[in-house]
Amino acid sequence: MSPARTRRKALPPAVLAVRGAAAALAAAGLGHTLWDGVHQPGHALAFGVLITAGELARWGALPGEREPAPLGAAGALAYALLGRSGGSPTGHGVLQVVAVLVAAQLVACVPHVARGSGPSLDRVARRILTVAFAAACFQPLYNSGRVASRLGEGPYYVLFPLLLLVLTALCDAVLAALLLRSRTRHPYGPLLHDELRALIGIGSAVGATGVVMALGVAVAGLWALPVLCVPLLLTQVSFRRFVAVRTTYRQTITSLARSTEIAGYTPHGHARRVATLCTAVGRELGLSGHELTVLEYAALMHDIGQLSLVDPVPDGATATLPPAEQRRIALLGGAVVRQTGVDTGVAVVVERQADPFREQPLSARIVRAVNAYDDLSGESLIGPLGALEQLRLGTGHDYQPEVVESLARVLARDGPTPVPPG
Repeated sequence: MSPARTRRKALPPAVLAVRGAAAALAAAGLGHTLWDGVHQPGHALAFGVLITAGELARWGALPGEREPAPLGAAGALAYALLGRSGGSPTGHGVLQVVAVLVAAQLVACVPHVARGSGPSLDRVARRILTVAFAAACFQPLYNSGRVASRLGEGPYYVLFPLLLLVLTALCDAVLAALLLRSRTRHPYGPLLHDELRALIGIGSAVGATGVVMALGVAVAGLWALPVLCVPLLLTQVSFRRFVAVRTTYRQTITSLARSTEIAGYTPHGHARRVATLCTAVGRELGLSGHELTVLEYAALMHDIGQLSLVDPVPDGATATLPPAEQRRIALLGGAVVRQTGVDTGVAVVVERQADPFREQPLSARIVRAVNAYDDLSGESLIGPLGALEQLRLGTGHDYQPEVVESLARVLARDGPTPVPPG
């Protein structure tokens, strides 16, 4: 293997740092627990089984699930925030929390690895670091008696684990965005914004369940665990159904977008290349969440108006047509999108993709510039460098300069966009 290929496959420094820190914590936790023994083995076993069951429930997780093992995450967080059980102090430490988590994940990953779907190392590292963070913030303070002396055991005590829950969620979001930034080199701000938005959904359910588990066990003992697991399991089932519906929805849009390719109006892979590049440029310009979804769907369906043409445009390159013809095709495409029941925002972007950029929303500006680049960069036209130069020459009226420069940065960083599989 050549040195160039080796360098391309090397992990980013931030990924290595996160994985290295998690591995060091795991080794310290297992080593300390093996050396000193397990404190309260019954509790360690109960929470270990809970985390293992949660990780095994990851079986059948669909692409797009941010938290495929919510029960395991909630169980690990509950053990990290556990100070009492049935009214008696527990006293396990931070390292034992890490050891129980690591042991449970190792046991749970065996059937997944045998099936060929082992857990992501980045996700495992994040889980270890965030749970260790929560335990490090809670266990020393609680075991020293400072929490009880200042907050007592009444309502004010509940505020302490809730505050730690917020800090732990922020820690996890920062780590997740950092890992994505290292791998994709997208701007950190929008990635962090996406992770923080995700906390409102399944993330808040996982965190709240973890805190409630810890408080329930503190009062009722380990019998509280199976009762408190049921709501989160039902939430997981509902969320998985939601992800399945969303996945089917996206597949339907992708199939509609390919109709122009099947009919011979656009080149193979054009819509998916444009969608991939548009998403990257959108992230570069600070779009996130729902805005990126609308942009992706509009990019996939931007050429659907060509189905109304009697004679196909050569190479499907609408960027070479007169402005009036481009607007007519865009309006026809928007009318088709509205009939499909897709988000109205997608139809607006498709309709306005051929307008002068000063009259367009940002998503339409991105679609117009990226579509023109892909149209013009074909082998039969002017090629990638010529396409970028053509876009730069059109920044006075047709293309927003910031969008064109963001596209240039994405291409320089990631290279040409291949046709995604599928």
